Amino acid sequence: MKSFENVFQPGIEEISKHAFILKGKWGKDYFRNNHPIILELGCGKGEYTVKMAEQYPENNFIGMDIKGARIWSGARYAVEHKLNNVAFIRSRIEFINSFFDRDEINEIWITFPDPQLKRRRNKKRLTGSIYLQMYRQLLVDQGTIHLKTDNKEIFEYTSNLIQYNHFRILQVTTDLYSSDISGPAWDIRTYYENQFLQKGMKIFYLAFSLNHEKEINEPTIE
Repeated sequence: MKSFENVFQPGIEEISKHAFILKGKWGKDYFRNNHPIILELGCGKGEYTVKMAEQYPENNFIGMDIKGARIWSGARYAVEHKLNNVAFIRSRIEFINSFFDRDEINEIWITFPDPQLKRRRNKKRLTGSIYLQMYRQLLVDQGTIHLKTDNKEIFEYTSNLIQYNHFRILQVTTDLYSSDISGPAWDIRTYYENQFLQKGMKIFYLAFSLNHEKEINEPTIE
C-alpha cells in the first residue's frame, strides 16, 4: 500500500486532531485540475471507483474504506491502467470531514453498505442522519447521493429518512435492472453484486439531493 502514490492512509491520531493536508486542495494539489470530485464511501476493492474513472475521465474519483487489503486491488488497477483521476483514502468514514472541505465534493456513492439492521445501530448506518450531517458539510449545495443496495431494510430506512426531511428524490427503484432508469455505472457490477443477481435478488437504487443548510433528523417512531 505504501508503494502506491494514489493511496493515503494517515494515522487516526493525525486526522482526529488536524485537517488532512489535502483538505480543500484535492483538485489543485492532487488531481491538478478543477474537475468535479465524486466520492465512493465503503468502496471495498474500489470496483466502482476505478470503473467510473475509466468511463468518465472528465471527473475525479476518490474511494474511501478502512480495509487496506480491499483498497489495494483498486489502487493497483488504477496504477496499471494509468488512471490519474483516481485516489484512495484508507480511514474510517466518521473522520470524513477531516479530509474534505465545504463544497469540495460533487457526488457521493454508497454501494452495498452494511445495513446495520438492529435499531440501536442506526447511528452507524452510512445513510443515517449523523452521516448525512457530515456529508452536507462537504457536498456542493444540492449535491447528489447515490445508494445502491440489495437490502430492503436499509433502502426503506433511507427512503423514509429522506422523505421525512423533505429532500428531493431524483431517482428511485426497487428493481434496478428491470427498471427504465438510466444513469451512470449501470454496467459496473461488483463480484458480490453479481452473486446477488445470480440468486435472483433485486437491487434497490435511490438517488437524492442534499440541502446545504437544512438540519437532518431521524423520523419519529411512535
